[in-house]
Amino acid sequence: MVSNDPLLQPFSLRHLTLKNRIMSTSHTMLYSVDGAPQQRYQLYHEEKARGGIALTMFGGSSSVTQDSATASGVINLTLDSVIPHFQDFAERMHQYDCALMCQITHLGRRANTRTWDWLPTVAPSRSREVDGSFPKELDHDDIERIVKSYGDAALRCKEGGLDGIEVVGHAHLLEQFWSPASNWRSDEYGGSLENRLRFGFMVLEEIRRKVGADFIVGMRVAIDQGFEGGLTKEDCLEIAQLHEKSGLIDFLNLNYGRVDTSIGYVNLMPGMSAPKATYLDRVQEFGRELTLPVFHACRIVDAATARHAIREGIVDMVGMTRAHITDPHIVEKIEAGQESRIRPCVGATYCMDHRTCVHNPSTGREATLPHRVSAASAHKKVVVVGGGPAGLEAARVCALRGHEVILLEARDRLGGQVALAASATWRREIIGVTDWLSEEVRLHDVDVRCSITADHDTVTSLNPDVVVIATGGIPDLEWLAGHEHCDSVWDILSGSTEVRQTVILYDELGDHAGASCAEVLADKGADVELVFRGHLAAERSGYVNYPVYLKHFYEKGIVLTPDRRLVNVKRCGKQLRSTFHNELTGRVEERLSDQLVVERGTVPLVDLYAALKAESCNNGSINTDRLLAGQPQNPAKKRGEGYELFHVGDAVSSRDIHCAILDSRRLCKDL
Repeated sequence: MVSNDPLLQPFSLRHLTLKNRIMSTSHTMLYSVDGAPQQRYQLYHEEKARGGIALTMFGGSSSVTQDSATASGVINLTLDSVIPHFQDFAERMHQYDCALMCQITHLGRRANTRTWDWLPTVAPSRSREVDGSFPKELDHDDIERIVKSYGDAALRCKEGGLDGIEVVGHAHLLEQFWSPASNWRSDEYGGSLENRLRFGFMVLEEIRRKVGADFIVGMRVAIDQGFEGGLTKEDCLEIAQLHEKSGLIDFLNLNYGRVDTSIGYVNLMPGMSAPKATYLDRVQEFGRELTLPVFHACRIVDAATARHAIREGIVDMVGMTRAHITDPHIVEKIEAGQESRIRPCVGATYCMDHRTCVHNPSTGREATLPHRVSAASAHKKVVVVGGGPAGLEAARVCALRGHEVILLEARDRLGGQVALAASATWRREIIGVTDWLSEEVRLHDVDVRCSITADHDTVTSLNPDVVVIATGGIPDLEWLAGHEHCDSVWDILSGSTEVRQTVILYDELGDHAGASCAEVLADKGADVELVFRGHLAAERSGYVNYPVYLKHFYEKGIVLTPDRRLVNVKRCGKQLRSTFHNELTGRVEERLSDQLVVERGTVPLVDLYAALKAESCNNGSINTDRLLAGQPQNPAKKRGEGYELFHVGDAVSSRDIHCAILDSRRLCKDL
């Protein structure tokens, strides 16, 4: 049947027909080996092709020269050895009628001088990014060398059988020439806009000379750098229109913002701290003035928004890049009328720090942890205890395997710690993780029983073949002398404890829990001092998240005290006296406050696991070698030998959502 869905309509990009309007833009997953996209890299993209996407771009920041390196996992386009890998990659993707393009670039001052060959970074002028090195100012020989390298890199892409390339203007070397904020030259490459565009046009002309007129070449450009002294919207529109008129490019991929500061990077690639479809309205206004096809991707995470972008003519191809990291089968589910079953991207930005998804552990592990769960040859009765992310994933996967699954949860609702996390300020979207799992569990007929505090007899009376303990943990406080005077982050986020006027929040982990709790305390009117054991507040929350937390801390007047370890706390009249040890100097310090809140993760709840262990046929043990090899834990047990017993997630040790779901996925997929 022919669909009327705007997302499922084909699009013609010159000679290339894209089967629908959904794409994944290039991004840096750092999966390459020896500078080439080998098996892991290809399997990651193949899953999106299998799921129905029309176009996937790969090779974020693929380098055209050795002095454009960023990290070891980036594709190196200076080597002919990349060509056969491209050919294999293209053949793999084309079998699904999925087009494949590579991003090519020179990062200029964004490159890392301490990688690959340790060459100095280069730029139009000696202008430095906040976290970068001082670049060498490009001379004419450098310019000639780099221009030629662009052409050579583009030709390797064409010889590799790719359908096209995307040349990066935005933030990289080309835009560093374009912008007066980074180009201070007085020669023919600086000053007037015509001069500042000269290098970029030389690059495009060289690319066209090498690949010819029949190879697709697009460009990623900014619609506004968004800061005083940078390129304005009017500047960017003129630049885009001049490139249209040149006839050298076939599409424009529109971005917004800057990347030369930490908060600029956050605004360019925002997580859940920013609205969904963050810049779509700006793109619409900008795109009205263009004639070339327009692509765009920035927090377009749901099909309804993507459909709106196509239906209203805002873009010609809509990028759902992080959404496909979460669920590579988006198009397939839309086609099947199962849009509600798309696993949601919650904007956690876990992918940017760990190169996988916070709640889809198969991403990046396609060779060993398939996205699709196969049916078991023999069906069992599985009892899962705990309705947080680990328990929900265990129940979901076991149900997909065809097992009879009973899920026991002590609270009156599912979600576990995720529900607490979602109660904190801008982290609300994280609830999408357990909302999706809960709905999938329902759809697969798991017998969910809430408000049941399971004990040994509760579980054994169900006559299980397999028991999975996912009871999580409780706040870790008892290590501290005087802990009875303290509150936990759970107490604050749940609202079960009154917030007092002066509060010290001691955070030993530097993750989301402590940082978001500090914001909640300040929002409730407390004077907050965040004392932490590391050097940087919220440092483990991720490089797109910690600048947001720091910005909020400054705005809310939260005092930051690094490098302190909490030793004890005592009652001192109506206040608390907390003793800290300076980790660097050894100095002992004392502070008075009305309230002390402590974040040190959780202690596993193991009583039920311990009570069930003796009667289990495997002594509650997980065979790690078999787990990592993707093999079942044990041969089929004999009748009367007892149940198999496992524990997962925070019931094993205090970790994060991804680790909890990964535990359950790789264990239960082979049960």
